[in-house]
Amino acid sequence: MNNYVYLDYNASTPLAPEVIDAMKPLLTDYFGNPSALHWAGKPVKSLLDRAREQVSSLLACNPHEVIFTSGGSEANNYALKGVFYKHQTKGKHIITSKIEHPAILNPCKFLESMGANITYVGVDQYGRVSPEEIEKAITSETILISIMHSNNEVGTLQPIKEIGKIAKHYRIPFHTDASQSVGKVPINVEELGVDLLTVAGHKLYAPKGIGAIYIRNGMELEPLIHGAGHEFGKRAGTENTLLAVGLGQACELAKRNLASNQIKELRDYFWEELSNRFGSQVVLNGHPVFSLPNTINVSFVNKIGQEILDLMPAVAASTGSACHAGRIELSPVLKEMKVPEHIGMGTIRFSLGIFTTKAEIDQVLEKLQMIL
Repeated sequence: MNNYVYLDYNASTPLAPEVIDAMKPLLTDYFGNPSALHWAGKPVKSLLDRAREQVSSLLACNPHEVIFTSGGSEANNYALKGVFYKHQTKGKHIITSKIEHPAILNPCKFLESMGANITYVGVDQYGRVSPEEIEKAITSETILISIMHSNNEVGTLQPIKEIGKIAKHYRIPFHTDASQSVGKVPINVEELGVDLLTVAGHKLYAPKGIGAIYIRNGMELEPLIHGAGHEFGKRAGTENTLLAVGLGQACELAKRNLASNQIKELRDYFWEELSNRFGSQVVLNGHPVFSLPNTINVSFVNKIGQEILDLMPAVAASTGSACHAGRIELSPVLKEMKVPEHIGMGTIRFSLGIFTTKAEIDQVLEKLQMIL
């Protein structure tokens, strides 16, 4: 595997060694139900509480505002459906963007079938929404605004603070899907002005199948899962302490690493070398400044992204287009950014992580130069 290069961290991350070490005791020694009041349950409850504190510390919120979920998709569904079911007597209008992850767009489609009225705002050439467009879309029936913190494909960071101020002014609950942002850029729920925020564990070196949703104190949502009073009555079901501990440790690790510029420096080096070697034949997608520090989405002009990756089987990365019956179809995000087809069809997203090295970047650059 020495020649393999993994540059698809936005899709999923490997487990950090510290995360594995934190979870090991729960595979052998701690098996009790965290709700049990006896000797087997109490230590597990303590581990669960510590994990909640670790997550809340990264988000700068109170531990009781963190609810563990099965992942980012559940958290997004909880935010959208929970608000709609609880507040539809006040109104049925929700505002979101056209470039959201399917874990937002598809629940919105479902809610439309339940009578919701959804406004999908567009984006500019960089994949960035306009706070002014959000404000224009608000009506007396608006019960939720949901805008992703950063785009998973092109890495563009959205003006969440500005939108948060608008939402607060109109007293409208505000949710952000921060699945791609948590652990990569500082997150402070008070500074962002959000009432709900999504966390996905496998995007920050925790296991798959674990996530969390921040729910501001006093915010009322109808639970997705009804049952006993787990998670402060907000999500029924015996907590998966094993994975929650993994997420907690990953959040603690992320908080320690936030000050490091190593990944951003590698990302900038990668783009500088691509520009030097390919000139006008390579185009950067996404915002040049307001962007995730690990994401570089580029298009090779008049090329096909998947064909490039097929010639580099040892390199794991993602494309921004798909081929259907011989026809190239751009991703919805690139379409909304109005990227021309002859550019967009050659799109590749490289996403870096804590284990990425300069030698790996150089290896990819050399392979690209040989191919192109």
